[in-house]
Amino acid sequence: MPGGGGGDVFPQAGAATGQWTRAQNLPISPVHNVYLPNGRVMLVGRVHNQALWDPVAQSFAALPSPGYDLFCAGHGLLPDGRVLFAGGHIADFVGLARASVYDPRSNSWTPAPDMNAGRWYPTVTTLPNGDALVVSGSMDTSMSMNTLPQVYQPATNSWRNLTSAQLSQPMYPMMFVAPDGRVVDVGPSTTTRTLDTRGTGSWSFVANRNHGFRDYGTAAMYAPGKILLVGGGDPPLASAEVIDLNEADPGWRTVPPMSAARRHHTSTLLPDGTVLVTGGTSGPGHNNPDAPVLSAELWDPATETWTTLASGSVPRLYHSAAMLLADGRVAVMGGERSASDVFPDAEFFSPPYLFKGPRPALGGVPAQVAYGQQVTVQSAQAATIAKVTLIRLSAVTHAFNMDQRINVLPFGAGAGTLAITLPSSANLAPPGFYMLFLVDANGVPSVGSVVQLGATADSAG
Repeated sequence: MPGGGGGDVFPQAGAATGQWTRAQNLPISPVHNVYLPNGRVMLVGRVHNQALWDPVAQSFAALPSPGYDLFCAGHGLLPDGRVLFAGGHIADFVGLARASVYDPRSNSWTPAPDMNAGRWYPTVTTLPNGDALVVSGSMDTSMSMNTLPQVYQPATNSWRNLTSAQLSQPMYPMMFVAPDGRVVDVGPSTTTRTLDTRGTGSWSFVANRNHGFRDYGTAAMYAPGKILLVGGGDPPLASAEVIDLNEADPGWRTVPPMSAARRHHTSTLLPDGTVLVTGGTSGPGHNNPDAPVLSAELWDPATETWTTLASGSVPRLYHSAAMLLADGRVAVMGGERSASDVFPDAEFFSPPYLFKGPRPALGGVPAQVAYGQQVTVQSAQAATIAKVTLIRLSAVTHAFNMDQRINVLPFGAGAGTLAITLPSSANLAPPGFYMLFLVDANGVPSVGSVVQLGATADSAG
């Protein structure tokens, strides 16, 4: 399982701004990063260049190639813990029609049928029924966008075409499952739409955004239906805006900006419900290496304000990534000044909550849970718990985490136990693997316990 250990892992310092520590050199400079249910991270770089990383043991293992270049594909975790990779690299802006499914149990790939055409920079979104939506991407004719949304059906290893929903979207659109089950596209385009994936598909207009085109910006669904979109653009923006899809007439609302403009940054949901932003450049141009933003920033949804945190030592520019680990740290890795000047290493960022007191214990968590189920877990600190959160494992590339989402769960405390109620609907938490955290009154999280929500009989946990 990801993380491991418990108790007080970190020294009591850095409660105001957090702390960066160097992890280690990586065998590659990763571009695509997936947190697997077994605790390893898939690292995929350029040209048949990939590895498995255990961030706790700080060790590596071989990751085979599917037989083609996965660079600039889209990827997402299927409900059983396997990983769908859609598309890949022929040349810049020229994508492959290939698709493959990786199984972490056997460390092997299974081919899926080819898609309708090539996809370079597509987005993969796991749907409430366990299928996976694939949209956008540059086709196998340079700079010609793939307009056909397709749904991968893992039960039959087949594709379903949404022929009534063809639309030219920007590359790597930022897509989320909304509380009504439709999939919302929040950027980088200025027009927000939802896609109904039933039948042959249909798009509906939602709203126009307040700020410009946010290419290489980042977004996070910080509560079901509530999305933060921040940064991106050329020159980079510091501005941030939010939308609440639960409202009868959703619209974008500007909130206070970050302290620094950024593009190529990554947003990471944290167990306490805040959003961490790391990396990026504030300079104009595609990937300005002369203006890296080294400081992290933390957004609090309760106050809609930003706090500037400690600075790392390595510029995390284009092709960098960040993801939450089960121990509450954030792994920040990769990036490049250019294709020949890369950063094949990782750092750990320990948020301020890891310096604010002992961690609550968590035990007795079932490996598999169902929608609406109430489960009882053990914690000697049950009386101090203020929040219980469920965060999906990550699949992140190019400033966007395609699988990231969080649910705050209802709970009741007993004598050394907590009765926790899981989400009632797959629209709120699509089936798959999540980390369950207890957060105490000081904001200190437990080590996360991995659970499979909406479990199937055969899973890769």
